[in-house]
Amino acid sequence: MFTQRSIFVIGIILLFWNLMGVAAFFTQYHMNLGELAATDPVGARIFAAMPSWLWAVYGVAVGAGTLGAILLLLRRASAALLFLLSLIAVLVQFGYTLGATDLIAQKGLATAAGFPALVILIAIGQWLYARALVVRGALR
Repeated sequence: MFTQRSIFVIGIILLFWNLMGVAAFFTQYHMNLGELAATDPVGARIFAAMPSWLWAVYGVAVGAGTLGAILLLLRRASAALLFLLSLIAVLVQFGYTLGATDLIAQKGLATAAGFPALVILIAIGQWLYARALVVRGALR
C-alpha cells in the first residue's frame, strides 16, 4: 500500500502544496491593503486587524507543513509531528479568523469557510498519512 514511489509522489505534492502556503503567507503579509480595499474591503479590514500573534501562528502552520513535507521525503518519522503542529496552527488560525471576526456575517459561510475547510482537510490528511507511515515502519 505504501510504496517508496507513492511516498515520493505524495511527498512532492505535499511539498508543493505547503510551499504555496508559504508563498501565500509572504504575499498576504506584504500586500498593499489600500489596493485590496478597492476590490475586497472586508478582506482588507480583516487583514489590517490581524494580530501579530496570529501572523506567527500562520507562519508556524505553513513552516511546519513545509518542513513536514521535506522530512516525509527524507523518510523521517518526525514528519508526523510537524504535520500535527501544522494542523493545530491551521485550526487556531482559521478558528480565530472565522470565529472572532465578522467574516462569515459579511461574506457568508460558503465564501468565508470554503477554502479554510479545504486547508483543514489537507492538514488532517497529511498528518494522518505520515502517522500511518510511522505506524507501518515506512518512516524512521
